[in-house]
Amino acid sequence: MSIERILSISGKPGLYDLKLQTRTGFVAESLIDGKKITVGMRSNVSLLSEISIYTYNEEVRLSEVFRRIAEKEDNGPAMSHKEDNAKQAAYFREILPEYDEERVYGSDIKKVLNWYNMLQAKGLISKEVPAPAEEAKTEE
Repeated sequence: MSIERILSISGKPGLYDLKLQTRTGFVAESLIDGKKITVGMRSNVSLLSEISIYTYNEEVRLSEVFRRIAEKEDNGPAMSHKEDNAKQAAYFREILPEYDEERVYGSDIKKVLNWYNMLQAKGLISKEVPAPAEEAKTEE
């Protein structure tokens, strides 16, 4: 699974694929409708590969959470992000039993499920464990 170039941009719906870096920011393409947008350096942007989920022992990378969901769903779609919060929390507990309930909010779980379903629909999610060469590359 490669989410290295996938972005979440504050104030913009959906996820974006980083296409090009410019002097004043970058160009990204929406995974929803394929439209390209320019984003300035002042925008609040998060790379999905840099996001982790709090657990009681450590932080678990979002890519690992996505892999666990893919494993549970046999590479199919996850529960809808529009389900009720209690159902989502129970579902997330099945995926990541050790997640820290005080630091991972319902809105975080909604985002994870929504992002997973977007990426899964585009074929960017896999239940396969990354090859060691790819793991070493992502840790650097």
